[in-house]
Amino acid sequence: MIEQPDSQAANFAPATDQAFIDATQEAKSRYGRFNLAIIGDSGVGKSSLVNAVFGRDLAKVGKGLPVTRGVEYYHDDALGIWDIEGFEIGSAQSPAEQLKAHLKVISERPTNEQISVVWYCVHSSSDRLTPAAIAMIRELDAAGLPVILVLTKVDWAKNPVTGKRTVANDLQQFVDWLEAPTDGETGSPITIPYERVILTSTRDRHGKGKGHGLGELVAETLTLSPEDEKDAFRIAQRLNLPWKREMARPIITSAATLAGAAAATPIPIADALTLAPIQLGMMGRIATIYDLELKTMMSAGALAQLGVQFAGQALARSLIKVIPGVGSVVSATVAAALTAAIGEAWMRLCEQVHTGKIDITKVADSWGDYAPNLISLVRQGIEQRIAKK
Repeated sequence: MIEQPDSQAANFAPATDQAFIDATQEAKSRYGRFNLAIIGDSGVGKSSLVNAVFGRDLAKVGKGLPVTRGVEYYHDDALGIWDIEGFEIGSAQSPAEQLKAHLKVISERPTNEQISVVWYCVHSSSDRLTPAAIAMIRELDAAGLPVILVLTKVDWAKNPVTGKRTVANDLQQFVDWLEAPTDGETGSPITIPYERVILTSTRDRHGKGKGHGLGELVAETLTLSPEDEKDAFRIAQRLNLPWKREMARPIITSAATLAGAAAATPIPIADALTLAPIQLGMMGRIATIYDLELKTMMSAGALAQLGVQFAGQALARSLIKVIPGVGSVVSATVAAALTAAIGEAWMRLCEQVHTGKIDITKVADSWGDYAPNLISLVRQGIEQRIAKK
C-alpha cells in the first residue's frame, strides 16, 4: 500500500504541478502539428476515416475555421485537418481551377497550418477516376503535395479457409486500371501522380469491427510526411501504439539518468520528493505523446495530487519496505530505477486512457492498479543495475 503524502509533500504539490504543465507545453511546441488535407465528395466517408485513424470526429477535431467556400480547417494541438468538399457545379471555374484557388488560400496561412499529406478519397463503387479528379490530383502534385488515393467503403470478402481477403470483380478491375491507367477513348497510357492506392473500410460489411486497410494507410502517411512532422503524426494517429512507445522510452531513459545524477549524493528519504519535478516532467512529455490533455480535464489540485501520489516521498517509503537493504536514503541506483519504473507504469496507464479503457478523469483513482507492477519494476531495475557493477 502506498502511504499518503504528508504535509511536506502537499506543500510541494504546486511545484510538481508546474513541472508537469511546463513539460507538456514544451513537448507540444517541440512536436508541433501534423496537417492532413482530405478531399472528396460528400458521403464518401471522410469523417468516418478521420475518426477511425485519429479517434476524432471531423467536425470535432477542435476549432473549426471556415477559410473559404468549400474549405474548412479543424485543429487541435497535434492535428490539423483541411476538409475540402466537392466542388460547386455550374461554376465558371473548373474543379482544378477551384482547387488551385483553395491551395493558394491555404499557402497564405501560417506555417503550422500548411498541408503535409493529402488523402484524395474516392468511393470504391466508382469504376474510373473522372477527368475532374485526375485534373485535381495533378494540381495537388504541381503544388508539391504527396497524394494518397484512398478508396473508401470497400466491401471485402474473406475466404473462410485461407483467411485471404478479396474484393468484387468490378472493384478489382478499377484497381487494376489505377495501376496502369489509360485514356478511356484512345487507350493511351496516362499519368496520374498519386503515390499509392490504398483500399480501406472503417467497418466490415455488417457495420461492425475496425475495418481494414487503415494500418496500411497510416504507415504510408507516415512515410510521406516531412521528417520534422513525423512525430506529430505519430502522436495524432490512434492505431499504432508501438510508435508511441518508441517515442516514450527515450524520455523515460533520460529522466532516469537525470534522477540518478540528482541522487549521486544519496538523498535522505525525507527529501526524496525533490525528484518529483524530474518525474513529473517525464510524465508530462509522455502524456503529450499519447495526446492526453490532462491539464484541461483534471483540476489543478487533482493534477498536483497526482504528482505527489506518483513520485517522491510516498513511493520511496513503499520502496524501502519491499526491498530490504535499500536503507534510509535514496541512492543514484534507486532513484534511476524508481523513475524508470514510474515512467513505464505511467506509459501503460496513458495507453489505457488513450484507447478509451480508462476514463481520463479516473487517472488518479486507477494508479493503484499499477502500483504492484511499479514495485516489481523498481526491484528488477535495481537488481539489474547492481548486477552491472
